[in-house]
Amino acid sequence: MTSELERLGEALRVADRHRRERRFDEADALCRRVLQARPNSYEAEHLLGTIAHQTGRLADAIKHFRRTVELAPHIALHHANLGEVYRQGGQTDEAEAASRQALALDPDLPGPWHNLAFIAFERHQALAAIDYCRKAIDLKPDLDDAYNTLGLALKELGRLDEARQAYLKAIEIRPSGFKGYVNLTVVHKFAPGDRYLAAMERLAVSDNLPKSERPYLDFALGNAYRDVKDYARSFRHLAAGNAALRAETKYDESATLAMFRHIERVFTPALIAAKSGSGDSSSLPIFVVGMPRSGTTLVEQILASHPLVHAAGELSLFGEVMLSVRGPDGRPTAGPAYVAGLDSQAFEQIGSRYVERLRALAPGATRITDKRPNNYYLIGLIHLALPNAKIVHVVRDPADTCLSCFAKYFLVEHQTYDLGELGRYYRHYQSLMAHWRRVLPPGRILDVRYEDVVADLESQTRRLLDYCGLDWDERCLSFHRTERPVRTASAAQVRQPIFDTSIGRWRDYEEFLGPLLAELRDERSA
Repeated sequence: MTSELERLGEALRVADRHRRERRFDEADALCRRVLQARPNSYEAEHLLGTIAHQTGRLADAIKHFRRTVELAPHIALHHANLGEVYRQGGQTDEAEAASRQALALDPDLPGPWHNLAFIAFERHQALAAIDYCRKAIDLKPDLDDAYNTLGLALKELGRLDEARQAYLKAIEIRPSGFKGYVNLTVVHKFAPGDRYLAAMERLAVSDNLPKSERPYLDFALGNAYRDVKDYARSFRHLAAGNAALRAETKYDESATLAMFRHIERVFTPALIAAKSGSGDSSSLPIFVVGMPRSGTTLVEQILASHPLVHAAGELSLFGEVMLSVRGPDGRPTAGPAYVAGLDSQAFEQIGSRYVERLRALAPGATRITDKRPNNYYLIGLIHLALPNAKIVHVVRDPADTCLSCFAKYFLVEHQTYDLGELGRYYRHYQSLMAHWRRVLPPGRILDVRYEDVVADLESQTRRLLDYCGLDWDERCLSFHRTERPVRTASAAQVRQPIFDTSIGRWRDYEEFLGPLLAELRDERSA
């Protein structure tokens, strides 16, 4: 006679077969039936967690894997799976703890090593990420995800040839995987007849590509077709990728544009005059601001090549410090409306706390760059809190800037997924920058045109260093040789000598850019 335990074991085997054959409802129902009979069945909880993970329900997956760990804490795989879903859910500290517990139980599991690699990469610890990736690969040589993460870390360090080889290995292991091709487009120049372009084309029409992953491939194909000068196909894929992202984003255009106008109303010449004269006197910070894809990474890389400058990349420090300081009413200083009520002590606190945290990143540096492009929202407050900080505004041809944004898959919700919205956003950004020039003292902001840097690197570099109070150093002209981690979308470009192929690129797509050009017309003719 078959025992109850045997029947439940058979039910779980059938449930797992349903899961592998993507009959998730049937698999889920069987697991729950097992749990009704045996509430402490860690096998059923684990399978429910796996089903939830496969179907994109991360919160449910975390719940079930946590219960699995409670029921069977001695099994390393349970901790490994919990760490994976924690990481995918953005709970980095919990993901690291679970992964390390898995390795304490079984150091030969490749998954947790890769999980630690990805966490290290997210924390800007590229060398540690490379080390963890290699450990994962030693244990599982066909782990394509580890090769992709290895490539990302190598690219950040400027080791582009090695990054390309890592991506190609990921593709070799998993020709049907989209990540390797998407990553490859950043470090590989496509040519007509390119076999990797052909592979992406086949993957794009495959029924096996999940809907959530298709935008990645559309952006990759859009940029690959640009390389081979097939601009119609390039734009078609870029438009498809952006449309898919716009359908999912919560971007509120009216609220965003209203915020621009509100900032201009608050920061009047009278307010600037009344509130000036306090703040922290440090000249340590150099803020590099501008639209995404305008050349901010290039300018920071030039500055980073100076021996007295530490390039800190895109920081969220100023906004965090702003939120940590309370106004006279006890409320956070966030938002333009609060600035009118701040006294000199509040401005000094914002400035000194920011400088303290910035200096901790590079105690021996004379200047430290903060290259968060959208700090242009905060220029008025930066001026009042840090009157001696330098503010470098990088500007590029509006159409080239916007097209470059449209061609980039931003990993956070963005205002660049619709051409008309993108053009309107750009106009409001330009209006705000013009406002800052009107209300702040002359020379407070240095405008650096990307096209001018490309045309005459030395004179523009001299102008930049002079504004920042730095002596001339020839090494700034060889910025592409400077070794430092670069995380931004321009990480590959700044490892190359200056080039002009990106100037006027919008004209290749002009026939497709009607909604954008209509919004930019006034800006371009001004």
